[in-house]
Amino acid sequence: MTLQVVAVQDKKDLKTFIRLPNQIYRNDPNWVAPLEFERKQFFNPQKNPFYRHGESELFLAFKEGVPAGRISAQIHHGHLDKYRDAAGFFGFFESMDDKNVAQALIDAAQVWLQKKGMKKMRGPFNFSMYDNEAGILIDGFEHRPAILMGYNPRYYPALLEGAGFKKIKDLYAYTYTVGAITPPVLELDKVTREHPGLTLRSVNMKKFDEDIRLMMQIFNEAWDKNWGFVPTTEEEIRYIAKSLKPIIDPEMAFFAHVNGDPAAFSISLPDIHEAIHDLRGKLFPLGWAKLLWRIKIKRLKSLRLCLMGIRKPYRGSAVGALSVLMNTEAHRRGQSRGYQKGELGWTLEDNEKINRGIEFMGGRRYKTYRIFEKEI
Repeated sequence: MTLQVVAVQDKKDLKTFIRLPNQIYRNDPNWVAPLEFERKQFFNPQKNPFYRHGESELFLAFKEGVPAGRISAQIHHGHLDKYRDAAGFFGFFESMDDKNVAQALIDAAQVWLQKKGMKKMRGPFNFSMYDNEAGILIDGFEHRPAILMGYNPRYYPALLEGAGFKKIKDLYAYTYTVGAITPPVLELDKVTREHPGLTLRSVNMKKFDEDIRLMMQIFNEAWDKNWGFVPTTEEEIRYIAKSLKPIIDPEMAFFAHVNGDPAAFSISLPDIHEAIHDLRGKLFPLGWAKLLWRIKIKRLKSLRLCLMGIRKPYRGSAVGALSVLMNTEAHRRGQSRGYQKGELGWTLEDNEKINRGIEFMGGRRYKTYRIFEKEI
């Protein structure tokens, strides 16, 4: 058997790297291919701000001359500055069901990380933990992935464990029915809404960049103590704003202000995977027409509540249960916009307060993603 692992060197290699999942998932009806033009931009150091504070190398595995797997190795200087843990990362892991292919890919990524002085190898993250796909799916394979959430074959956990990785953290995703709010939740919501200084407003599309910047400022403050969190940079905020603007539903992105002070925000994104699941990553020649028809005419029925943040001064304050209010407001707005089901996540497995709150408000855990780590 001839098995070779090479670093991505040129546009041809990058195209192979981007398209390799088409082979792995060709018979899987739940897989959703990322749009190829978006992936090309993502891996462009001139366009993706990750490369301002991070480094990466992409690797391809060939078995008998045929593409058989891929992996990225990356370091995040923001993470290293904050945690001082010598942790390097891997991501974009795909492999045929062959332990030798998986091991060869992991070995290549490991050697690259060791040369950078790393002592741990953690992932998968594509490239960062909090703004893109993270983890290996270990249950919930019967469901299609939501926007910006990962998906993989059932055999991936065994491949990583066989290469010496162990669980370091699980991430949970929840499903919910839009508009299904229980009486106890409604009562808490009612009490919170009675606060005289409380106002709600949707994101202002004319000041979109400014509002996204405000959301990310709240996000950085609210999530600062979460495991593995690294603050979003100003350049990343601009990149996020540019990425979200074409798909965001302005009514599903909103703020809560208390006496004029921004206290919380929530973003639910229309699940674009509902519209692109059968396009196999290509918008030409007919993909654009299908996409626009499904979004503008047929309308999407699902969404993902992907980000919510409450500033620390307003947690447990006289304002009341702001997290409940933000959740019920997302339900009401979603129902009025015609959405029927949603995903909420991800959350950390040991964030018990948040997880209990989601279940209290009607969420049902239906997927688990696992972060793996090994000493190198």
